[in-house]
Amino acid sequence: MMMEDVEVDQRKQLPNYLLDAAGISIERMPMLNVIFDRMAASCTDSLQPMAGTPCYFSVNGITNDPLGDIIKDYEGNAVAAVLYAEQWDSRVIIMLDRDFVFTMVEAMFGSDGAEPPLDVERTFSNIEIRLVQALFERFAKALQSAFAGTSNVTFRVERVETAMASLAIGRASNMSICANMMVQALYRGGQMFLIIPHSALNPLRQKLATVTASDGRATDPRWREQMESEVHRTEVTLSAVLDEKMISLEDVVKFKVGQVLELEATPRTLARLESNNQVLFWCQIGQLDGYYAMQVADPVDQKREFVDDILSR
Repeated sequence: MMMEDVEVDQRKQLPNYLLDAAGISIERMPMLNVIFDRMAASCTDSLQPMAGTPCYFSVNGITNDPLGDIIKDYEGNAVAAVLYAEQWDSRVIIMLDRDFVFTMVEAMFGSDGAEPPLDVERTFSNIEIRLVQALFERFAKALQSAFAGTSNVTFRVERVETAMASLAIGRASNMSICANMMVQALYRGGQMFLIIPHSALNPLRQKLATVTASDGRATDPRWREQMESEVHRTEVTLSAVLDEKMISLEDVVKFKVGQVLELEATPRTLARLESNNQVLFWCQIGQLDGYYAMQVADPVDQKREFVDDILSR
């Protein structure tokens, strides 16, 4: 009886072994198209408040090629990030070509597109590298959001490289899925490549073989009103930050009860009102009925904050 059970189990697993041996077929995983479209839409939305001009992302194509063939033509003409997916115990690559980087620099720093596109081969500047590092963080979150319905995975930027030979996430002959995404802004654009090795997608093959339908309740007006009502009642935590000061760990261990810490803030200094690590408003601190109170002075210019964060790195 036990031998029969083993034989039945082996017969059930045989199709999976055959599929693993044959490799991954894009046509047999239509959910990949949906995931990459979601990522493109998420990238567009995430950059909307940061850029001085609209930036549009779209999927230009999906290929199935050896890793070495994908990156070999971009040595010295691209910058790439290696993302670590802890739940998959695997790594993926996001690669931006030179035109993409230059387009993003102009879009983020307020260019109107009047000047012709920069067409010069040179090493990337420190500011350009800082900018793409910030972009890679956003793109990693966009990819994580795109996979949310299929796999509960998080992507962490492990390192950023300008030398394509340093992108060692496997053998050059290892087959990988490559999604080519185009960005368009200021009447110009560039290419972004998302490279995922077969070894990372193999465990998800069955989930990726079926397109997950969207929930029909989203079109129900009563359901939408109920959802909106519940969202409005959601409690959030607000934090007010008056000033921050960098000190050494040596100074921290010397703290004593009653010690006074001097801040650079003054009575006119505006405090940051934050929620979930997101700056919302600049506020004036005062008193009302014996309690500290905050009066909203200015909304936060997210684009300005984004640029300042890049320049301060």
